[in-house]
Amino acid sequence: MSDFLLPLYLTFKLAIIATVVLFFIGIFVAYFLAYTKSKLRFVYEALVNIPLFLPPIVLGFYILVIFSPASFLGKILEYFGIKLVFSFSGLVVGSILYSFPFMVNPLVSGFRALPKSLKEASYTLGKTKLETFFKVLLPNMKPSILSAVVLTFVHTIGEFGVVLMIGGNIPGVTKVASIAIFDASMALNYKLANFYSLVLSLVSLSFLMFVFFINKKFVSNDRS
Repeated sequence: MSDFLLPLYLTFKLAIIATVVLFFIGIFVAYFLAYTKSKLRFVYEALVNIPLFLPPIVLGFYILVIFSPASFLGKILEYFGIKLVFSFSGLVVGSILYSFPFMVNPLVSGFRALPKSLKEASYTLGKTKLETFFKVLLPNMKPSILSAVVLTFVHTIGEFGVVLMIGGNIPGVTKVASIAIFDASMALNYKLANFYSLVLSLVSLSFLMFVFFINKKFVSNDRS
């Protein structure tokens, strides 16, 4: 693959992997947050939403410190041959942490919007909690799932501060499109910067329009 397209390839590869991993983690975290009666729920919700309020560069710095070879956790990972700092794997971990609320929050809203009678009716019919979760709850919150997936994907492709701090700027390894835009701008190569920016903008806009269109259809079907 040419050096010209490599940043885009890495960007979409990162976004797809992070979104898939986040979905399988986020769906269970969202279920817990939506239905837990714990008095510490506000603490859990605050922890999930920390990435929304911390500057990306700060979050990236803390992740870099935690996973650096000089840290306790970094030494353990290094012992097992796992390197997260300045690697694509590190970008995935950083993206998962940074985009976590964008996956979890729409799913929490989706679970809370479901009628309480839905779970009760399922249990009455003899369904287990697992069957109720996969066969009753999830199929009835498709718009929320779609919104969560698209928001996470779009948010990930636009990351800059976190990926720069964790992955640096290594061509073919960690140089995603957002970093390529920065590099091109610093080199006064506005044509190249505009190309990458335009691609990311069009992809993001297309996905968001698709979500709004699908959600509108779901609302229309519910009303009819």
